[in-house]
Amino acid sequence: MVVTAASAVEAVFRIESARIIAGVTRIVRDVGIAEELAQDALVAALEQWPESGVPDKPGAWLMATAKHRAIDLVRRRETYARKLAEVGRALEDVQPPEIPGPAEPDDIDDDLLRLIFTACHPVLSTEGRIALTLRLLGGLTTDEIARAFLAPEPTVAQRIVRAKRALAKADVPFEVPYGPERAERLSSVLEVIYLIFNEGYAATAGDDWQRPALCEDALRLARVLAGLMPKEPEVHGLVALLEIQASRTAARTDPDGTPVLLGDQNRARWDQLLIRRGFAALERAGSGPYGPYALQAAIAACHARAMRYEDTDWSTIATLYGRLAALTASPVVELNRAVAISMAEGPEAALTLVDALATEPALKGYHLLPSVRGDLLARLGRGEEARAEFERAASLTRNERERELLRERARQSM
Repeated sequence: MVVTAASAVEAVFRIESARIIAGVTRIVRDVGIAEELAQDALVAALEQWPESGVPDKPGAWLMATAKHRAIDLVRRRETYARKLAEVGRALEDVQPPEIPGPAEPDDIDDDLLRLIFTACHPVLSTEGRIALTLRLLGGLTTDEIARAFLAPEPTVAQRIVRAKRALAKADVPFEVPYGPERAERLSSVLEVIYLIFNEGYAATAGDDWQRPALCEDALRLARVLAGLMPKEPEVHGLVALLEIQASRTAARTDPDGTPVLLGDQNRARWDQLLIRRGFAALERAGSGPYGPYALQAAIAACHARAMRYEDTDWSTIATLYGRLAALTASPVVELNRAVAISMAEGPEAALTLVDALATEPALKGYHLLPSVRGDLLARLGRGEEARAEFERAASLTRNERERELLRERARQSM
C-alpha cells in the first residue's frame, strides 16, 4: 500500500505541480515560496496517503493543502484582514485540506497563464527562463534539467535560485500583461518553449543528436499555452511548427543513433498524426500575415506535404524564408534561405549568398555555415574545398554524433 500511495503521489504531483504552484502564487505573490508550499503539500501527501488512502480527487487535495498552508503563511506575516483585502476571493474559496472543494477550472487556467508569463519574464536571463520554466511548468527536477542540457546540477540549481530571486527583487507582478508589454512578454514565452524544443531536436552537445523528452516537454507546454490563449495566432504557429518537426523524430536517426539527413529519411516513418495536428494548428493560426513561428511552420508543412525529397517545393520554401528574413533580420534564416535557393536554382547561386554571410558576427563559430558551404562545394564538384569545410564544421560542433557525420561527409567529398 505504501509503494502504491507513493507512486500515486509522484504521478499526481508531476501532472498537477504547475497548477498548484500557479494557484498558490496567486496568494503569496512569490513563485519561490509557492514552489516550497507545493512541495510541503507533496510531503503531506506522502505522509498521509499511505494510511488514509489516495483521495478521490488527489489533485484537488494537493491544491487545497498547498493553499491552506499559503493562507497560514500570509496570516503569520501580516494581519489577516489586510491580506484578505488584497487577495479577496482567492482566500475565501479555499477549503480545508481534509475536505477539498472542487477546483475552479477557469481560475486555475488563469493562474497557469500568469505563471507561464512570470517564469518567462524578460528580467531573467535566457538560461534562467528555460530552467525555471522546465522546473515550474515542466515538472522536471533539477537533476533532470541538468542531464537534459548536459550542465552540472549545481549550475542549474543556481540558475533556478537566481531566477526566483530576480523575480522577487524586481517585484514582478503575477499577472498576464496587456498592450505592448503583452506582445513583448508573449515573445519571450514563445522563445523559451522554442529553445527547449530545439535543444531536444538537435542537441548542442553530448553523445545523442536528439533528446525526445525535451521535445515532448516543449510540445506539451506549447499545447497548454494554445489552450489558454486560443486567439493568439503565433501561439498556434509555434504549436504547428513543433508538431510537424516532432513528426520526423523516428526517422532522424538510424538504430544506433547516427543522424539521418532530411534527404535520406524514410518518410514512411514520419508520424502522420503529428503532421495532421500541425496542419490543423497552422490553420488556426489564420491566413496571415504570418509571424515568425507560423512562417517556420509553413516551411515545415512544405516538407511534410512532399511524399519524396525530390517532390519538395523548394521555390515556395525559399520565398517563405525570404519573408521570414524580412521579419527577423537573422543571418541564420538567410543561411537557410540559401539552402532552399540551392535546391531551387542550383548550388552556384546559393554559394554567393553563403560567402556573403561569412563576415556575419552572429555566425562566427556557427558550425552549420561551413557545413552548408561544404555541401554546396561538393555539389559543384570542388571536393577538396568541400572536405576542408566539413572538417571545419566538425571542429566547431560540440555534438559527438554530428561531428562524426560531418567527418564522414568530409571523407566522402574526396
